[in-house]
Amino acid sequence: KLLTVEMPRQFPKISLSEVDESVRLLAEKVYASVLKEEDTKDALSMYTVPEDCPIGLHQDREMEMLKEIAEQYSEESTKRKKNFKMKRSQLVSQQFPSSLNINPEWAMSVVTPLLFPGTPVCPSIPENSPEFQRVTISGDYCAGITVEDYEQAAKTLMKALFIREKYSRLAYHRFPRTTAQFLRSAENQKWNVEDEILPDMCPCPREGEDPYTTEGIPDDLNYSLQMKDGIVYVYDDAEALKQQQPHSLPYPDLETFAIDLSHVLAMIVDGPTKTYCHRRLNFVASKFYLHEMLNEMAELKELKGVPHRDFYNVRKVGDLCFRTNTHIHAAACMNQKHLLKFIQTTYKTEADRVVLEKGGQMITLKQVFDTLAMDPYDLTVDSLDVHAGRQTFHRFDKFNSKYNPVGASELREIYLKTDNYIKGEYFARIIKEVAHELEESKYQHAEPRMSIYGRSPDEWESLASWFIQHKVHSPNMRWIIQVPRIYDIFRSKKIVQNFAKLLENIFLPLFEATVNPQKNKEIHVFLKYVTGFDSVDDESKHSDHMFSYKSPKPEEWTSDDNPPYSYYLFHMYANIMVLNNLRKERGLNTFQFRPHCGEAGSITHLVSAFLTADNISHGLNLKKSPVLQYLYYLAQVPIAMSPLSNNSLFLEYSKNPLKEFLQKGLCVSLSTDDPMQFHYTKEALMEEYAIAAQLWKLSTCDTCEIARNSVLQSGLSHQEKKHFLGANYLQDGPDGNDIRRTNVAQIRMAYRHETLCNELSFLVEAVKTEASSTQVE
Repeated sequence: KLLTVEMPRQFPKISLSEVDESVRLLAEKVYASVLKEEDTKDALSMYTVPEDCPIGLHQDREMEMLKEIAEQYSEESTKRKKNFKMKRSQLVSQQFPSSLNINPEWAMSVVTPLLFPGTPVCPSIPENSPEFQRVTISGDYCAGITVEDYEQAAKTLMKALFIREKYSRLAYHRFPRTTAQFLRSAENQKWNVEDEILPDMCPCPREGEDPYTTEGIPDDLNYSLQMKDGIVYVYDDAEALKQQQPHSLPYPDLETFAIDLSHVLAMIVDGPTKTYCHRRLNFVASKFYLHEMLNEMAELKELKGVPHRDFYNVRKVGDLCFRTNTHIHAAACMNQKHLLKFIQTTYKTEADRVVLEKGGQMITLKQVFDTLAMDPYDLTVDSLDVHAGRQTFHRFDKFNSKYNPVGASELREIYLKTDNYIKGEYFARIIKEVAHELEESKYQHAEPRMSIYGRSPDEWESLASWFIQHKVHSPNMRWIIQVPRIYDIFRSKKIVQNFAKLLENIFLPLFEATVNPQKNKEIHVFLKYVTGFDSVDDESKHSDHMFSYKSPKPEEWTSDDNPPYSYYLFHMYANIMVLNNLRKERGLNTFQFRPHCGEAGSITHLVSAFLTADNISHGLNLKKSPVLQYLYYLAQVPIAMSPLSNNSLFLEYSKNPLKEFLQKGLCVSLSTDDPMQFHYTKEALMEEYAIAAQLWKLSTCDTCEIARNSVLQSGLSHQEKKHFLGANYLQDGPDGNDIRRTNVAQIRMAYRHETLCNELSFLVEAVKTEASSTQVE
């Protein structure tokens, strides 16, 4: 049983009076540049001047140099540097036994400083840490940046980490232990394992157990529910609803979220912070290059020493290198050959079956193909035309049409939908065939995404009935619900009156099933195997609305315009957060928020996801912002990347930043996205790994590290992760790695952990030194 701390039952609100005016103006500047579709290079570049302006860049460097020279003669700066040096000396000296009588000055030049967070003192390197060649830097680690800029960057970065931790804890999302320990250290507090907040996922039913059983369902509570400002509020009874006294749950506040968002937005255009993050990212990338050069053979030797373990040897004698496909859409989870074969098989055996109803007329499968003037036996993968190619590059509209086999929407409705005349039978059979292949492979899991559009509250009941009726459950599959951002289409067709109605159709049935599971048995059973929610659509779509605390409430959003990305993300997060707290209270499983983010469009999408998401899919635009990239690294935000998908849609494979992100230490994994459109082989996930390993010359340790990340960021239960990764997987560093199961070298795990601790230590020291200096003054 996981240890969890009692959650605060109130959402901590912030008023506008507490916000610095300069922060608000900077945030508005970022949004305004996006809205006007101006070149945002100036705002998001790595330095304070445009890189394509050599004179300005030269002058800027001269100014920085003059600033550093002036700082050298500044009495206050000298005092601060001495303070930094003294603290570093004290902390490093604690890593050596006093009996050795080692000079701290020498120790600082050869030992990686401040390795592990303490209470708040940092202890020495653990005795069980593997021996390998460590890269250390001696001398003034503030070289190239002034003390004032260093302190300012550290302060803003720490604030952003505190903000993400707040939103992660409130929603029962994961937050890395190491980062949390350093945050407690910055507050001079002690971190306890009981303070850790983790998602609560249902384990897979044991062999012989019925996954669709309705026994043991909790009793109904008959709470009253009401949507207010786009968020579902829970009331103990009708009288509490009348008195507007909601049940004790944390209900998010749009104004507070907009203020927190503005703080992070202001950071990404702050010159000193950009420069500091850019330098640190370059350092960790260079450090990994040296680490590989010095320790690659030692890592390989360590892997060779583990018997019966390699990238392929899975589940035969253990659970090594278990891989999870954390980003795959159910409607494209099969490859094109599989779909073609299934269409031909059904036509051969069920040509006279009624599969469609149009205008009251029943249409058989044979009549469908007769209308299309084609014979299924003559179809090829080319004529099926579901594969993405050069013609879909930066054409998301053409990509969406690839979901229609041979360009016919009728075939999509028959074969790739759950709510059709045959009640989604063909779609269920295809998915069960894919699931069977996963079970045969024994080492792969997948988390297919199913769509809930928000057109009607009956969608959930229909999807749950499809799942149970066709017995789609598989021990190698978990499910994610994707919500397309297409309110504008439903509004133009008069399907919904306002944005609040869309949210109500999506989330109110979930609250009903949580409060009264006896009345919603099928939805309750289906939700046990749902691990999260996704927000999907073309991110490159432009929005004319600037999200802020002044944005209209969902009930007031009645125009045909689509709300901006941040507006969608906040309201989805807000409802998931309240729902998770309610379900946790009832002892039910919780959900993660895992949106598509950073594939295209504005950099502000990644800022919104940094606050609201447990993990994201794609994240390509992180390479445009060193501040956000560094924050995603420090917070170890999981990123599921799909290079083959990106290659056909937005970014050539050779330019994909996955290898760069992996080298720097971001928590990245490989996923397939849409095998039907992007892959050729039966094992799409292995195809992703194979191509990445070949093109980027990834080592075995690299690929196994990516695979381990995929399991960590997946929606598998705590019990399953312990089985696949090792009993201590929640611990960071080599202590949490079972090489017999993950095939990741202990040297690599130690390097990753020490490097992250080192980066976090710089921030904590700066914040503490600034605080102590203020107290002295």
